[in-house]
Amino acid sequence: MITPEMSQDITRAVETMRRGGVILYPTDTIWGIGCDARNSGAVAKVYEIKRRADAKALITLVGSLAALDSVVENVPEVAEQLIDVSVDPITIIYDRGRNVAPNLTAEDGSLAVRLTREEFSAALCRAMRGPVVSTSANISGQPAPMSFNEIAPEILEAVDYVCTSRRDEAPSTKPSTIIKISDGGLFKIIRK
Repeated sequence: MITPEMSQDITRAVETMRRGGVILYPTDTIWGIGCDARNSGAVAKVYEIKRRADAKALITLVGSLAALDSVVENVPEVAEQLIDVSVDPITIIYDRGRNVAPNLTAEDGSLAVRLTREEFSAALCRAMRGPVVSTSANISGQPAPMSFNEIAPEILEAVDYVCTSRRDEAPSTKPSTIIKISDGGLFKIIRK
């Protein structure tokens, strides 16, 4: 249930992202660095904060199947089936992304998207009325924090807004499974 405090937190996060800012927020997996996935400048800030080469694409969160359809050119039937039956969070890399910042997709045009079912992050995506970047809240190459308290001060200081919700809990003990699914239905497990 989204509490009034969570609702205010979501409003502040959305206002920050709409201004081109970067947020730190709890997701359906681990704490993430996020921004409006349609804003190239904001996406560039995320790469800068993570000290990550922009050739390594980032994950995008959406809060509904309709939102997924808006950012992916073709959602293969097998992808929909995987989303329906998966118990744990699953990120799927689709052949062609659309309606997102050009620097968010991989060099081949593919886009990694996760349909979040976790209450806070799903509500955040719906309030944003669009996709939200989601990448682990760490410097590239360093261990991903499993709780809010493990996030490095340099990350906390680099973002424009730090969400107040769910700080006392660990959203998960691991990142999502990542599977690449081609338009033809062939798939490859990238990360378990």
